[in-house]
Amino acid sequence: MAELYEIKDVEDRVILLAADTGGTDTRACLDELEELVKTAGGVVLGRVVQNREQVHPGTYFGKGKLDEVKELLWETEAGGVVCDDELSPAQLKNLEEILDCKVMDRTMVILDIFASRASTREGKLQVELAQLRYRAARLVGLRSSLSRLGGGIGTRGPGESKLEIDRRRIHERISVLKEELKDVERHRQVQRTSRERGHVTQAAIVGYTNAGKSTLLNYLTDAGILAEDRLFATLDPTTRSLRLPDGQQILLTDTVGFIRKLPHHLIEAFKSTLEEAKYCDIILHVADCVNPQMEMQMHTVYETLKQLGVTDKTIVTVFNKTDMLGREVILKDLRADYQVKISAKTGDGIPELLGTLERIMRERKVCLEKVFGYQEAGRIQEIRKYGELLEEEYTENGIRVRAYVPAEVFGRLV
Repeated sequence: MAELYEIKDVEDRVILLAADTGGTDTRACLDELEELVKTAGGVVLGRVVQNREQVHPGTYFGKGKLDEVKELLWETEAGGVVCDDELSPAQLKNLEEILDCKVMDRTMVILDIFASRASTREGKLQVELAQLRYRAARLVGLRSSLSRLGGGIGTRGPGESKLEIDRRRIHERISVLKEELKDVERHRQVQRTSRERGHVTQAAIVGYTNAGKSTLLNYLTDAGILAEDRLFATLDPTTRSLRLPDGQQILLTDTVGFIRKLPHHLIEAFKSTLEEAKYCDIILHVADCVNPQMEMQMHTVYETLKQLGVTDKTIVTVFNKTDMLGREVILKDLRADYQVKISAKTGDGIPELLGTLERIMRERKVCLEKVFGYQEAGRIQEIRKYGELLEEEYTENGIRVRAYVPAEVFGRLV
């Protein structure tokens, strides 16, 4: 398997470019792009925005605005530009020729961050597949810059030498990666089937990147996973078991953070990981309630879930970071079934969240009231394992039980 190289000693000094065609908050998009560049190890020296009806098909910006960009590059001594949209091969090639500098787009920066964060075999396979698919589609546009060395944003992953192989070799490597990922996916499916046999409720923690998903999982389960105040701090999914106060058990899975304009190459490559949300019973949607772009971020999460085919799930929106709210704010999500306000950092609101999970799980179970003969005492253990034992009384006729159990288990016990 090709190695993923992390290059930390090269710092890209860049200018951000965005075409404002209306319909989106360009300033917010550029703020997020700047965070992405910083996360990838770059420094932003300026921004240029052009108001257009549509992006220029050949050069992204118009000629006059590109002259302005060239002037700014010279004044700031920046070494490249980063466009807020995914560039076509022609746009990439033309911009490099006109500006005579390194040209990147939002997708390239996100892929670069993922390459630096991948730690498991599955994560590395997924990142390399996404990068090769992206670069294969742009091989013509990249041709003039394939031999460019020096590192920086966009060079992590398969490595520059890997980019010098021809299109046929890249597609061969893509085929190998897809087969390896199929094996990983089969293993993940076996794990899912095993969990389903155990009749354990599963919840996927989803949300915009840096909303606090990993911090929440750490607080609830002592998972010990990396949780930092930065974009895509964690990449590989983690599943942990949580015993609720009433004794019920639930499996929590942390998923990769979503982001606006998440590259479709990543969605395809990380499908098996992201589909944890598709096969779970409950969606814990973590939202950063102190972020001024919270509504947009929540919309992005729902759109991504829709893209993954995640429907008909019980959704609990968890408004996180309430400890940072300076005033009383009305928080609501009309698309959620339940809403809870918490601070995953301080633990405020966690009892309410656990109570909500208990209520949801209980509603998904069937009430069982039955007297078991003493020769069937083993059935009680099955109730304890899969359900919630409310009452247990030993009588002359046997063991009288009142409990909530999954429908599948109920059918075996009655």
